[in-house]
Amino acid sequence: MYFDGALNLDGVGAGVLLISPKGEQLQYILQLLFGATNNAAEYEALIHGLRIAASFGIKRLLAYGDSKVMIQQVNKDWECTQEKMDAYYREIQKLESKFYGLEFHHVLRDYNVAADVLSKLGSKRALVPAGVFVQSLRSPIVNIEEEPPTKPDLVPALGQEVLIADPDWRAPLIDFIMNNKSYPDGKDKQHVKLDPRAASYVVIGSDLYKHSTMSGSLSKCISQ
Repeated sequence: MYFDGALNLDGVGAGVLLISPKGEQLQYILQLLFGATNNAAEYEALIHGLRIAASFGIKRLLAYGDSKVMIQQVNKDWECTQEKMDAYYREIQKLESKFYGLEFHHVLRDYNVAADVLSKLGSKRALVPAGVFVQSLRSPIVNIEEEPPTKPDLVPALGQEVLIADPDWRAPLIDFIMNNKSYPDGKDKQHVKLDPRAASYVVIGSDLYKHSTMSGSLSKCISQ
């Protein structure tokens, strides 16, 4: 996996390139619609790439980035001193448990051209080539400022109409894939069926996509 972040006058973007052992490629562009440094964009790219790889069931992964400082940080060779970078680093530590083998390597920018191009396309909001997946993010993937919990209103006010929305069929699958959950037999028949079903789906950001084994394409899932 190759990843990169870009910050310029047009905006902030990130790019991820996944290459299978057979040479098959998946390209992702992230349009970061919030204020971020170049380092933050690099972390956004890496974390999203790790999440995508984990959702595909990949257990061994080599991750290449051209930010030497960042690679040293995730390899624990350099301490994170900024609060935001430390939050990103903690998120990566959580994702490491989803892999049997995960290595981070620094490469020169000349060897990271594809991810660099993707990140710049995301920062410039440029026209995206066919076959490249694009996602717009309005907030960082990590929560820097912890807000105090709010107490829900358990009893509706007098005269207030209560609406019960139909459950979103995607929610159990997204929860299963993102949190790597398993459910004991007999607890919930629906949950017991999630494990084989989840193999055909991938979560990118907060969206669920179905993966076609025949064409290799991804189709975005929507609520009914």
